[in-house]
Amino acid sequence: MTGSRARRTPLFTDLPLGLAKRLVRATTLAACASLVAGCGVVPGTTGGTGDDPVTVMTWAPEKTSATNKPGMPAMAKAYARWINANGGINGRELKILTCNDHNETVTAAKCARRAADENVVAVVGSYSQHGRSYLAPLESAGIPYIGGYGVTDDEFASALSYPVNGGQASLMAGLGEQLAKACGPVALVRPDSIAGDQLPLLLDSGLRSGGHQGSEDQLAAEDATEYGGHAREALRRAASDPAAEGCVVPALGDRTFTFMDSFRRDRGDYPPVRTGTVLGSVDQTVIDATGGRSGPYEGAYVTGWYPVETDKRWDRMKQVIREHAFDDNRIDPADPGVQTTWIAYTVLRAALRKIGDGEVTAQAVRRVLDDGLTVTTGGLTPPLSWRFEDLIASAGFPRLINPEVTFQVVRKGQLVAARRDFVNVEKTLVEADS
Repeated sequence: MTGSRARRTPLFTDLPLGLAKRLVRATTLAACASLVAGCGVVPGTTGGTGDDPVTVMTWAPEKTSATNKPGMPAMAKAYARWINANGGINGRELKILTCNDHNETVTAAKCARRAADENVVAVVGSYSQHGRSYLAPLESAGIPYIGGYGVTDDEFASALSYPVNGGQASLMAGLGEQLAKACGPVALVRPDSIAGDQLPLLLDSGLRSGGHQGSEDQLAAEDATEYGGHAREALRRAASDPAAEGCVVPALGDRTFTFMDSFRRDRGDYPPVRTGTVLGSVDQTVIDATGGRSGPYEGAYVTGWYPVETDKRWDRMKQVIREHAFDDNRIDPADPGVQTTWIAYTVLRAALRKIGDGEVTAQAVRRVLDDGLTVTTGGLTPPLSWRFEDLIASAGFPRLINPEVTFQVVRKGQLVAARRDFVNVEKTLVEADS
């Protein structure tokens, strides 16, 4: 999320839910018409005719001082090897281009321009914090953006974006709902960045939906090398009510590990508190590396988009990783980035199968998705469809179709499901607009 609220439409939040949905959908329809007709979009003209390969791109930051997602392009490559080893899609080879955006605005735009220059038919399963930089070139070229990680709210506003999850917005809203009944004071430690600016708004919306007061908001550098002062301040705030055990919520992406190192050293000097966070800031690998059942995450509340990594619904993805990733240690099946890339390519595969023997272009892929294609993901998400009637009523996230999250908890050092079913946070997201 970029944190910009200028694009929101407060008027919608004052209307009945049904009318708000109709207005949001009408607005998005107008945006689609503008992009495709009024803005001079030139549809993708290559990418697969006859036996030609279908070319797509996946990008993510690698080897930076902040958040890195190297497993996403690695997963894309493994997926393509699996598909091509089994005859391709409709007999066509799937060709993957990758790009490292380095967590930089200029480089993110360069990745998008390269996608246009290479005539890719879609950008699939990718991560970037610079939505404004990469979406403009994609929109100019008419290239759909399928299954972005959901770290910016731009991904939920562009008419050419087809998200598969509810992004950071749904995670933070869901975490607030999860913590509302379990925690006393809540201290949020989040990046001092544009992408971090909306996190307290969403977390607080979830907390208040459960009758809890808002969180204490702490800003921290996303690329800091230590967080001792922040950890002590968060512990102080979370322990401010002696009658209710508080919770500390670190939402610092890859730097959550660094924060928790400081937190572990200082927590003994304060009354007991619990932790809560979202997948992407912690996963089973991080829990193991910090001590498992004796570590700082024991008892932590975690909100995710998908079932826990040990769920049998991930067995097909794990098999593909074993057989086609060639021991690539960048791919962790517990990484929500890897999981998102798998689901995004599931969507692409369904769209290409729907096109069949027809010409595969960016325009053809968009048309199939816009015309009501419903994609099932083996229960990893609800059925996905991007018709206007599938959009939720949030004016701030008009392209969001999947407001469902999973509640998880760390027990005996293992991340397990706190609830078996998905939890729908649409109402909380809508209320966060107001």
